Amino acid sequence: MPHAAHAHAPAAPLSAHKSGPLSGRVRPPGDKSVSHRALIFGLLAIGETKIEGLLEGEDVLRTAQACRQLGAKILRHDDGRWSVWGAGLGSLLQPTETLDFGNAGTGSRLMMGVVAGHPILARFDGDASLRKRPMKRILDPLALQGAQVLEQAEGGRLPLVLQGSSEPLPVEYKTPVASAQIKSAVLLCGLNSPGQTTVIEAEASRDHTEKMLAHFGATVVSAPHGPHGRKITLEGRPEMIARDVRVPADPSSAAFPLVAALIVEGSDIVIEGVMTNPLRSGLLTTLQEMGADIGLENRREEGGEEVADMRARFSHLKGVDVPAERAPSMIDEYPILAVAATFAQGETRMRGLSELRVKESDRLEAVAAGLRANGVDCEIVEDDLIVRGGRVAGGAMVETHLDHRIAMSFLVMGLAAEKHVTVDDETMIATSFPAFRPLMERLGARFS
Repeated sequence: MPHAAHAHAPAAPLSAHKSGPLSGRVRPPGDKSVSHRALIFGLLAIGETKIEGLLEGEDVLRTAQACRQLGAKILRHDDGRWSVWGAGLGSLLQPTETLDFGNAGTGSRLMMGVVAGHPILARFDGDASLRKRPMKRILDPLALQGAQVLEQAEGGRLPLVLQGSSEPLPVEYKTPVASAQIKSAVLLCGLNSPGQTTVIEAEASRDHTEKMLAHFGATVVSAPHGPHGRKITLEGRPEMIARDVRVPADPSSAAFPLVAALIVEGSDIVIEGVMTNPLRSGLLTTLQEMGADIGLENRREEGGEEVADMRARFSHLKGVDVPAERAPSMIDEYPILAVAATFAQGETRMRGLSELRVKESDRLEAVAAGLRANGVDCEIVEDDLIVRGGRVAGGAMVETHLDHRIAMSFLVMGLAAEKHVTVDDETMIATSFPAFRPLMERLGARFS
């Protein structure tokens, strides 16, 4: 069935110009991963879940709409807070229309886990970009748990029809790659199983789902497994109780003003309330190894997550070798790290980036192409990206491939390059960071 929502608005190019020192205090939008989960857990809990700081980007709003279609009542208050009255675990409604996730990879994959654990039938779809993304690795474990895929596009892609199970089977599942989305889908399906569901990861992925399961009253145990892995065990059919959630600022969004301050001479900014979850702080670790002047102030806990205010100042960065095992904790931050590396002295090698080839675009190729277009010396060797820093000429138009993180990364580059840098389209930035431009302009960034 055709969807009007998939007609793209005309492309809106945007240029970033060499800027004076950036200064001021800003709070980036709420974390995208936590925002999706807060809505989904609100759907599965009984009572009113109050959410503060929800990211009101297109992706998260699609998840909110899907939760409504499955039986939640959701209200946005005038002060920006949200309330979700859940249908309750085991009591979801059969949706009468397609669950359309737009560009939301996280929302669609987590919701497949929810639907798989309930005796309902749902059709999943999304925009052209989401239709290209692989879903098979989510659907394979859900099939072991008792769900059935009745229709799918070639290669296990959207649009697809999923029939959930009335009695999801308790499983022990080893994830083939470190992916919070696979793990979360399996656990969300297992919530409604009459036994224990166990997920084993060779490399620990971000743990927002486990933290939020505990926050909403589920019994979940996460223990070390092997040198870098985790074993997560969930007791099925818990009493899920509505809880308040304060969504911390998204470290993936904070990465853009953070790197901008490090590369624009004379800058000194504070980014407030940023999540510092160790499984999300690979970029912070890497930038500090490169010599970045970043301080963490006012450390505290919000919504079960560690947060802090980050103070970032202009820094003389140097190239580093980024180990492959750090990839899961910073997978979304490689495009902006590549930009930081272009202003660093020497060579930065980012290892093991195969996962970037299946993001909103082939992010690895797209980043390298944008760097080369702007006069940066870089190459891809197998799954490694090598960037040789120094002079950044700029002056080019970058193809974003409808990828919000590529658009924002190259706009940050333009703030410190010799000539302005233009991205072919800024419209999709709204999927994760609708206020990107005004927030950066408040700090002193120049766009046109």
